[in-house]
Amino acid sequence: MSDNNDQGNSGGRKPLTVVRKTSGTVKQSFSHGRSKQVVVETKKRRPVTAGGAPASGQPAEAEAPASESMEAKLVALASKLGITVAELKARQKVLEQRKAEEAARAKDAEKEKAAQDRLRTEQERKAMEGREREEAEARRKAEEEARKAAEAAAAAQPVERAASPRPRAAAAVPAASAPVEDEDAGRVKRGGKVAKDDRAGGDRAREAAARSRDTGERRRGKLTIASALGDDADRQRSLASVRRARERERERKMGGAGDREKVSIEVTLPETITLQDLAQRMNERVADVVKFMFKQGEMLRGNDIVDADTAELIAAEFGHTVKRVSEADVEIGLEGEADDEGELQPRPPIVTIMGHVDHGKTSLLDALRKTDVVSGEAGGITQHIGAYQVQLKSGERITFLDTPGHAAFTAMRARGANATDIAVLVVAADDSIMPQTVESINHAKAAGVPIIVAVTKTDLHDANPEKVLTDLLQHDIQVEAMGGATQAVKVSSKTGAGLDDLTDAITLQAEILELKANPHRAADGVVIESKLDKGRGPVATVLIKRGTLKRGDIVVAGAQWGKVRALVDERGQQLGEAGPSLPVEVLGLDGAPDPGEALVVVDSESRAREITEYRARTKRQIAGNAGVAARVSLDQLLSRLKDGAVETRELPIVLKADVQGSVEAISMSLDKISTEEVRGRVVHGAVGGISESDVLLAKSSSAPIFAFNVRANKQARDLAEREGVEIRYYSVIYDLIDDVKATLSGMLAPEKRETFLGYADILEVFNITKTGKVAGCRISEGKVLRGCGVRLLRDNVVIHEGRLKTLKRFKDEVTEVNAGMECGMAFERYEDIRVGDKIECFQVEEIARTLA
Repeated sequence: MSDNNDQGNSGGRKPLTVVRKTSGTVKQSFSHGRSKQVVVETKKRRPVTAGGAPASGQPAEAEAPASESMEAKLVALASKLGITVAELKARQKVLEQRKAEEAARAKDAEKEKAAQDRLRTEQERKAMEGREREEAEARRKAEEEARKAAEAAAAAQPVERAASPRPRAAAAVPAASAPVEDEDAGRVKRGGKVAKDDRAGGDRAREAAARSRDTGERRRGKLTIASALGDDADRQRSLASVRRARERERERKMGGAGDREKVSIEVTLPETITLQDLAQRMNERVADVVKFMFKQGEMLRGNDIVDADTAELIAAEFGHTVKRVSEADVEIGLEGEADDEGELQPRPPIVTIMGHVDHGKTSLLDALRKTDVVSGEAGGITQHIGAYQVQLKSGERITFLDTPGHAAFTAMRARGANATDIAVLVVAADDSIMPQTVESINHAKAAGVPIIVAVTKTDLHDANPEKVLTDLLQHDIQVEAMGGATQAVKVSSKTGAGLDDLTDAITLQAEILELKANPHRAADGVVIESKLDKGRGPVATVLIKRGTLKRGDIVVAGAQWGKVRALVDERGQQLGEAGPSLPVEVLGLDGAPDPGEALVVVDSESRAREITEYRARTKRQIAGNAGVAARVSLDQLLSRLKDGAVETRELPIVLKADVQGSVEAISMSLDKISTEEVRGRVVHGAVGGISESDVLLAKSSSAPIFAFNVRANKQARDLAEREGVEIRYYSVIYDLIDDVKATLSGMLAPEKRETFLGYADILEVFNITKTGKVAGCRISEGKVLRGCGVRLLRDNVVIHEGRLKTLKRFKDEVTEVNAGMECGMAFERYEDIRVGDKIECFQVEEIARTLA
């Protein structure tokens, strides 16, 4: 046995021993500055290798098979993945490195989190110490106030003396300063009523002192086992108690200061304001304003909005004066101050070419500019406002605005008249006065601008310029040749005759008007046209009226604003600045402004953003009100149903055009051709190409897309094909309006026209088993057709109206029976027929209607 034991010990096995555990202490930190020491024990782990075997105590012979098996596993895994063993080992090495990096990052994150926890604990400890100091100070002040109150209560008790006015020093001494028994003995010796009064005063003093002591005891909180057994002399007051004490102190101070006269201030009130903002402007507490509203029966909070009238009542209640302002005040001073007469300089005149369509307006301007603009306009008609500046041989400059003459462009023509100094009325010598000519005259008169008549096409063989001048008298335009003050010039754009006379007349009229402007000020102008260019973004054609517009200026145009990135003239040249009467294209706005809007330079982006937000908000409100007004009320709907009126059918349209003016002109044309029964409604109208969002909108609205001088990108075309959305392309406004008119005409309910066929007298009534009652009739007048409409007359009173189900002659079904012949007739779903009744036969024809 001993040998065996010796062999076992020599075999390398270690004897069994008890491993001593190591222990230590760790300090744990908690909130509010608390900590705790914890005893921990550490155990040594048995190291294990990657193969799962112990790290030590293994024989060297076992490592070789393990390495060989590992190598075999690597070879098998590499062949399975289709890579070499070296590549597999490289991948494993990269994975190990990545794991090591992740472990290092996790360790760094733990360290950072521990540092943050320590910092947070330190901050909480400091905050707790600060709160404790505040509570101790508040407790000290409360105790001091209680002590003073007790002394004041003891000293304020009057004592009446019946015999002699002796001082009552003993009664004024606090109960805690002398024994109660001594005071009572002294009072008993005095005797009588005085002794009784002294005893009562001492009792009241002792009660006040006792209340003072009880107050401190009451604030100590509930009696617990810990407070009863332990020493809680340094126990702190709760935070709620401190808050209550502070609130009572604040109310006491406010109550004492309530008699002071309040300072009245002037409060500026917008149209709407929150209670919190109102309280700040009045220099009052928000809680007081909310409390006042509670008393008035309004359950409001500090961030609730009230109108100006309510805010004015609140301010008046608190003793303040009010100054009412409006949101529109943001536009006050936007146009700047008036110009000084000494700073004004002559500027080129702005001339608008107006007249009927195809009377030669653009051709006349081409002759002046020596360019060809008509070839660039689809259909040979001007569909945009063109703004150009022409330099004469004498060096003088004239700015021309070319307006469309088609009836759909009335708003464009009105804008051209409002932005001009002189209006040139173009009238063709072979066509004389036309509807758009009269409209142009009215626009010019409404704008108050002088008119120069240009009689064009005088080179034609059927031209009659004198008739034109005579017809103008009907519209209160008297030319100089007839004793009036209006200049008239006969021109020919083809031969160039009379062009110099026209420019001289414009120059003369400009000299009479004495056109001047101040170029040394912030610019303002008017938007003539706007569009959305694919490469340049929103582009606005602006006519500068005064001042100088420079690159980099912050401008506001309607509900759009931006910083001027580039200024381009009509020839495509980049400009550094643009002076008065110069038309330029402005790049840099955040959107395409509406034509006719004023463009103004502002001093900062914040001011521009404030103005545009107000204008956009106002536009949304107007659009919302218009939508509400367009809805039919319930009473109106009932009255229309009672009258038998047909509900209005709408044709929704998604409209995309190249410029904003075209969108406006097409929308106005759709409104004009709409009726009470059918109406064309523009769901969305904007400038720019057709995008996927437009296709989705058209799909949801069940509307076609009308594209005027724009195209759809590939994504939009593919989406439209998938969704089944129709896209129609137009380049001439005539074709678009004609298609819409034809579509609306097809939506009109057809007109029903009744045609009389004949009369039939019922001679006999037969009751057929499967058919029902059949009337044996003789046609007395006209004829009867199978399936026609019938009315059953009894004593010349219509008692039924329906359709003819069966028409037989003998046993055969026939389609027509003429007068004098007999036949059998049966009605659809009606059998109350009698001998002697009369049948009136008629036929209803539906006639398609068209829009005028």
